[in-house]
Amino acid sequence: MPTELSRRGFLLATAGTLAALALPALPGLAHASSAHALPPLPYADNALEPVISARTIGFHYGKHHKAYLDNLNKLIAGRDYADLPLEDIVTRSYGPSGDAAVFNNAAQLWNHTFYWRSMRPNGGGVPPQALRERIEASFGSVDACRQQLAGAAIAQFGSGWAWLVQDGDKLRVVKTGNADNPITAGLTPLLNVDVWEHAYYLDYQNRRADYVNAVLDKLIDWEFAQRNLRA
Repeated sequence: MPTELSRRGFLLATAGTLAALALPALPGLAHASSAHALPPLPYADNALEPVISARTIGFHYGKHHKAYLDNLNKLIAGRDYADLPLEDIVTRSYGPSGDAAVFNNAAQLWNHTFYWRSMRPNGGGVPPQALRERIEASFGSVDACRQQLAGAAIAQFGSGWAWLVQDGDKLRVVKTGNADNPITAGLTPLLNVDVWEHAYYLDYQNRRADYVNAVLDKLIDWEFAQRNLRA
């Protein structure tokens, strides 16, 4: 059965509004190119240890993330998509009138780049003031927001993502399956947590909750989330 988020995304797509969405600018993804490139990590591959090992990042970034890039470049070669910025590929390929293979690889390329930037060494802690005030207005407290985000990430069945998003004047927590992305529902992503098994299995095996809580407590980059807020 479709989720509330997927139904909302479908309605937006069929209304033709997705192409007009302004998405958070991600370094390396903002400009059109006949061949997209893999954005560099914002830190060394061992910088998130001991929460996420260099070995996990080597496979996750160097193999999985790169595979989405390589697949996308093959899929869009010689097509109208080829000269579009990644954000436009995501929104235009989404939905029943789009291209599922292009969407899956474009969205996963976008989602992963956003994920790397949602974390930093020595992260976690208290959000900066502007974001903290928005969180408190929407959730009641930072701890309540954190608990909802952790709950969504842990409860997501199978592969997917948990997101803190802006929906108009309010902040919300949503979860998406597989490659799905809140921008297809008109929401503004602020940060995300990857719960595909390749994000944590080498370090945590089946202990997804331990991985999620460690990321939120020790790595999450609240300053990045604040920069993504809309006025």
